[in-house]
Amino acid sequence: MSALELIGVTKVYGRGAGEVQALREVTLAVEPGELVAVMGPSGSGKSTLLTIAGTLESASSGDVLIGGMPVSKLSRNQQAAMRRRAIGYVFQDFNLLAGLTAAENVALPLELDGVSTRTARKAALEVLDRLSLSARAEHFPDDLSGGERQRVAIARAVVGERRLLLADEPSGALDSVNGEAVMRLVRSTCQGGVAGVVVTHDAQLASWADRVVFLRDGRMVDQTAPPAGPESLLQADAAR
Repeated sequence: MSALELIGVTKVYGRGAGEVQALREVTLAVEPGELVAVMGPSGSGKSTLLTIAGTLESASSGDVLIGGMPVSKLSRNQQAAMRRRAIGYVFQDFNLLAGLTAAENVALPLELDGVSTRTARKAALEVLDRLSLSARAEHFPDDLSGGERQRVAIARAVVGERRLLLADEPSGALDSVNGEAVMRLVRSTCQGGVAGVVVTHDAQLASWADRVVFLRDGRMVDQTAPPAGPESLLQADAAR
């Protein structure tokens, strides 16, 4: 069963002369453990694809299935519960709460879903440890570097039993070194069984994905497995 399926998804904004088709009959499936990069020029529909995949917006037509469940059959409350429990988001500007520590930021989605503070904190500390952030768990966002803040945002997105990770230009606010580190972390997360969709304008970063999808004028115009990327080069060096 695919973690995410978009079937003939179209999104239209406005009416009449002001009508804009942001997506046009997009069909895409992402499997558990797979990382898909979405590329395309500005205005091609990349961010709209993510918001619809994450149930933040509804498609004008077509179907969206998450874990085999048609989103259109869920009530607003059920969709909100799915977002909290199954979908993680990583944004370019981090969206961390300045008044909460790194651990508290990561634990927050679990607490909002009714998990006890103690259990949520334990889960948060475990995922921060996996991202080499244990020593920064009690620091506030303003005391963290850009790369550290982005890792905290990734930890918040994958804590708990998330099945789908959606990232909109997650490395856009970072330098090239930290950008590649973020993509390495996203890929590592996906290899643990999470399905990932990442919007990026950087072909070098997209090469970390298992598959690259290209959008233009709201249409999916191509998709391809990238050539051997940075991870394969690292593996080749280690084998020597």
